[in-house]
Amino acid sequence: MQTYPLIAHPAHPPADVSAVQASILGADGNWLRLRWRIEGSGAVMFPSFAGKGRADELWKTTCFEAFLRPEGGAAYVELNLSSSERWAAYDFSSPREGMAERPFPHEPVCTLRQGQRMAIFDAAIPLGGLPVEPCDLGLSAVIEEEGGRFSYWALAHSGKAPDFHDPACFAHRLGPPGAA
Repeated sequence: MQTYPLIAHPAHPPADVSAVQASILGADGNWLRLRWRIEGSGAVMFPSFAGKGRADELWKTTCFEAFLRPEGGAAYVELNLSSSERWAAYDFSSPREGMAERPFPHEPVCTLRQGQRMAIFDAAIPLGGLPVEPCDLGLSAVIEEEGGRFSYWALAHSGKAPDFHDPACFAHRLGPPGAA
């Protein structure tokens, strides 16, 4: 398991959330397994179960995201995952350009476990929907707390506003499928 502390964007500090970590749990022949752990999650607004299926604009509330950019290219994949079990996958030709829905062999499996002060969100993502090359990886989270307060967490930030599509956010290297 590889665990990375995410950094809250300084322009949008959290209220009660004290830390967010993202982990690569591993990959087998079929799944890439990721985990986000939120400390101080008592006031986090997690979307309620809505049934599996694709949905746009998941980032408008608490959402967990992964970005994969094949080595040496400008094109990348964005994954949005929600505790509602809704998800989205997009291809981009370059930062925020050429957006298209990415085909997936089947749906990711998303699970939220929530305690009073800590929550864990696990996602199993079908490898058949991901690039086969080694990739630069960005892991991030949009966290909405009670009262409509948002914080934006990523491996790195580079601008005055949060932007998970910024190449600086692709701060980890992920090997080819099965080599996580």
